[in-house]
Amino acid sequence: MSKNKIMGFVHSFVMIPMLMSSPIASLGSINLAVLDTNKITVENSVITTQEEVERKEKAEAIDNYFKEKNAPLEGYGMKFVLEAEKNNLDWRLMPAIAMRETTGGKQMCKNPKASNNAFGWGSCKMGFTSIDGSIEHIAKTISGNNPNVKAYKVGMTSEQILKKYNPDSIIPGYSLQVIKIMNSIKETI
Repeated sequence: MSKNKIMGFVHSFVMIPMLMSSPIASLGSINLAVLDTNKITVENSVITTQEEVERKEKAEAIDNYFKEKNAPLEGYGMKFVLEAEKNNLDWRLMPAIAMRETTGGKQMCKNPKASNNAFGWGSCKMGFTSIDGSIEHIAKTISGNNPNVKAYKVGMTSEQILKKYNPDSIIPGYSLQVIKIMNSIKETI
């Protein structure tokens, strides 16, 4: 039985006795039933709107951070946020890595074969068709969602990811530097 038929059946148990006992009361009940249905719909859309507001605030925090630094990656905030959500990453991790690696795109890889590489990925030997493509690839990889890369595992913390990305044996204090940038991005909200 469909949901509408079930609801109609249930309403008949409530509405028929009310209609018989008081025509005025039944009109009020009908309005309340309609209001209750609308209330549920409104409450659900408010949750969605709240998520959108939070997503927008995060994107603006990233874009404002890059703007303060006069970094070319300003405007990619929403892409960073969406890819972080999609790959279960801290929303500040990728922009912080990009800031540490290429000063937010100011010092992107010069190698023509490594175009659109805002992360210094692959020691500037790997390029991407777009900045969006690089954000997607790096997010998928460092989150452990890229089946072609075994170094990263699903569920790693940001610090664990950073220590794999650039171990302290190669760049001492790298993870702490990126975490400091992450905290700076958060402060702009």
